[in-house]
Amino acid sequence: MIDHQHYILDFATSAIARWGHLTPWELVAASADVVRQLLAELPPNEYLTSDEIAAHPTAIVERGAVLKGPLILGPGCFVAAGAYLRGGCWLARDCIIGPSSELKSSFVFAGSRLTHFNFVGDSILGANVNLEAGSIVCNARNERSDKEVQVRLGEHLHRTGSNKFGALLGDGVCIGANAVLAPGSILRPDTVVRRASLCDQEAA
Repeated sequence: MIDHQHYILDFATSAIARWGHLTPWELVAASADVVRQLLAELPPNEYLTSDEIAAHPTAIVERGAVLKGPLILGPGCFVAAGAYLRGGCWLARDCIIGPSSELKSSFVFAGSRLTHFNFVGDSILGANVNLEAGSIVCNARNERSDKEVQVRLGEHLHRTGSNKFGALLGDGVCIGANAVLAPGSILRPDTVVRRASLCDQEAA
């Protein structure tokens, strides 16, 4: 249904490529198990590991950040004071999780940035994705009795069978300050979402 490679150029050569047969919502639902398997395979001399958290020696974590395993921080990653990572997260190289940003059950490719005051839940972010201050990727349809997330592929909505899925953001996507992505957002590479806007593809 969705070829990750069409959205993320480096997916096929990444550590999570073997799970490419899963849909994005299946992959994030399995994030904790996926990251635990990757943790078990990390070369012990290349990462600093403790309590299901592995950080490359070049990664920087400021005092006051909260890290909960399973978690992998790749080379050159930066996690600011007040950031909160939980639920099974994998970050490739040179990612930034800024002050007061929360990342939950997500996979983040190289060079992507949650600049500050962001929430991203149950999502896959391609390389060089940028979320400006205050932008949010929602992961649940709390506003209705039927909680199942649907995704729009072409002109049609497809049911996912999941109550928790945020977004698949292709390489180079830019989300403006205070913008909100509704659950089930699928954005092609280099898409720009304007500041203070709502992207709700289910309602399109």
